[in-house]
Amino acid sequence: MNRDQKTQAIAEIVENINASDAVLVVDYRGLSVTQASELRNKLREADATLVVAKNTLTGRAIAEVGESAEPLRDFLAGPTALMYVKGDVAAAAKTITTFAKDNGELPTFKGGVLDGSQLSPDEIQAIAKLPSRQALYGQLVGMVASPITGLARSLGGLLGGLAIALGEVNAKKESGEIPSGDAPAASAPTEETSAPAEVQDDTAGGDDVPAAENDAAADPAADESGASA
Repeated sequence: MNRDQKTQAIAEIVENINASDAVLVVDYRGLSVTQASELRNKLREADATLVVAKNTLTGRAIAEVGESAEPLRDFLAGPTALMYVKGDVAAAAKTITTFAKDNGELPTFKGGVLDGSQLSPDEIQAIAKLPSRQALYGQLVGMVASPITGLARSLGGLLGGLAIALGEVNAKKESGEIPSGDAPAASAPTEETSAPAEVQDDTAGGDDVPAAENDAAADPAADESGASA
């Protein structure tokens, strides 16, 4: 590898470290080419990549990245592959541990770095046992949706009860058990009907009887007097 190639390789390591949420250092010794290829394919599903890197070039890349990558330097001994995790760290670590169980406990973790903090192999194993990010999201959505569902059911019960109550009131109005809303207007004519009673009272007094009616009442008297004559 000439100088330009080394420079390019260092730049790629720097770029990958900066773009990753976590970098895990793996000892790949004992893996066949076929196994390594299978593992890389599985890691892609977890948004992670596994790249074999020279320790000297990785050391220079760490120096360029700065303090956040310095914890990786402790693991640069022997054959080294860097696993760049750009997604769910738990899912990526679980992919390695699951693969190792089926392939003679290979590969193994040397260590890693997460948010600038160094991770030991045991800590990575512990992370691998955590629920995946997708599973945690599912649990969180379930927790949030549960009270909302309860609220929706409560509101639905209240609205249903209100609808039933209004229906019962309407039925009682139609049956006459409860006066309808027009009942107050119907009471107004009671005062108007009292007016004709006053007119009848006046008529009974005789003050407003027409003169023609008085004459008609007098005529029979005259006839009787004529007959007697």
